[in-house]
Amino acid sequence: MSGKRKRVVLTIKDKLDIIKKLEDGGSSKQLAVIYGIGETTVRDIRKNKEKIITYASSSDSTSLLAKRKSMKPSMYEELDKAMLEWFNQQRAKGNPISGPICAKRAEFFFYALGMDGDFNPSAGWLTRFKQRHSIREINIRNERLNGDETAVEDFCNNFRDFIEQENLQPEQIYNADETGLFWKCLPSRTTVVKGKCTVPGHNLGEERITVMCCTNATGLHKLKLCVVGKARKPRSFKSTDTLNLPVSYFSQKGAWMDLSIFRQWFDKIFVPQVREYLRSKGLQEKAVLLLDNSPTHPNENVLRSDDGQIFAKYLPPNVASLIQPLGQGVIAAMKRNYRAGLLHNNLEEGNDLKSFWKKLTLLDALYEIAMAWNLVKPVTISRAWKQILPAIEEKEGLDFDEDISGATVATILQHTKGLENVTPENLEKWLEIDSTEPGYEVLTDSEIIRRAQGQTDESSENDEERIELIPEKHINHTTALQWTENLLDYLEQQGDMILPDRLVIRKLRATIRNKQKMTNPGQ
Repeated sequence: MSGKRKRVVLTIKDKLDIIKKLEDGGSSKQLAVIYGIGETTVRDIRKNKEKIITYASSSDSTSLLAKRKSMKPSMYEELDKAMLEWFNQQRAKGNPISGPICAKRAEFFFYALGMDGDFNPSAGWLTRFKQRHSIREINIRNERLNGDETAVEDFCNNFRDFIEQENLQPEQIYNADETGLFWKCLPSRTTVVKGKCTVPGHNLGEERITVMCCTNATGLHKLKLCVVGKARKPRSFKSTDTLNLPVSYFSQKGAWMDLSIFRQWFDKIFVPQVREYLRSKGLQEKAVLLLDNSPTHPNENVLRSDDGQIFAKYLPPNVASLIQPLGQGVIAAMKRNYRAGLLHNNLEEGNDLKSFWKKLTLLDALYEIAMAWNLVKPVTISRAWKQILPAIEEKEGLDFDEDISGATVATILQHTKGLENVTPENLEKWLEIDSTEPGYEVLTDSEIIRRAQGQTDESSENDEERIELIPEKHINHTTALQWTENLLDYLEQQGDMILPDRLVIRKLRATIRNKQKMTNPGQ
């Protein structure tokens, strides 16, 4: 008689490995045998795939995931979600974070979420929060100021030691970074204002996409751009198969990069294309992808090929903005190429500006942005790595021709009907209009709270119509004054109400009374 199977408790890392094997065609029966678990357990892991991946993606530590065996929820789950969203955004921006700052923010979200009971954001709570999300270090100091030059030097030295230890060549070292692109924005003869389009009646936000560039340190292997748009299949695509596009296209309701898209891109595009390139060069199929701490970048443990030879490594938050290669003029060069290309196409086609703008589709833009990326020179890319890999330029011996300049774009403008008189200042504003546009969604406190409560921001044309049909409710001064009087009476009946609360309402009552007197002087 066979003995009873010993109970096996899987770690989060084990579960991630099983998910990858299932996605690659592994059977539940085989995996159950390999891991010493029941088939039911494998099926449960498959069922909870997204929950496990989301949890692991938001974790800050690979080593802790290899130890953690449960996704134990917080007693205050909504607060936990809000704090994690806030923390990830602060870390991505490089804002200073400390234990007291986290405690103060947690207290704010607790009351803003309308949660019941007493809450004490103690050191114990902070420790448990860090453990739940495998956060190694909460203290991030002065990341957004002049930058930590010592931290830059430390990272560069450690990274060079790392690549020497891993025996990696520049061809095997990659960087990826996202940016927002206003693909249908044209220059103005007067001024360019962020958030406004130069063509009346159009909003830049509606013509925004996220573009992610990825290249190795030599600049000789540039992957196809990854583009995130709003529509799954925009009208301009018509019968075009998305697999035949000049970019890797994904869709998300806000045209933002997110954890799911990034992971798909890494597994299905980055890893296969890197393997193919390295094979063609006779190099070992091993590579590292250097990333910043964007909230849309999953944990290192999630971004790893099945054999562990292609993996991600993160820049420290306090150095990312200073040395991330694609942020050192590479993405800017791609955008300049794109905008110059648009103007050049208009010139060649002999259109007037308005008709050119009306005819421009997202499909046109994707071909143009792919061409713009192809035009970025390897030397521009290799030069951007000089802080991290100072010897790469000499080693590659690349030519130093400059990429397209503002003067070149200005020359094209002089021959573009309707834009001949654009000033140099406005030209530069146009070229830089989306230079600080992130590739991820930046949430306000209110949006973080709504998301933590499970509310979505989905909207449609029908929603807009419904809003227009609902008449605005007008509240007169007398009614507002009565409500204020009632609220003040209530507060003054409560023995635990502190004086400042009553004073605020009394001040509001006085303001409403004054408004009423101005409207009806006789009263």
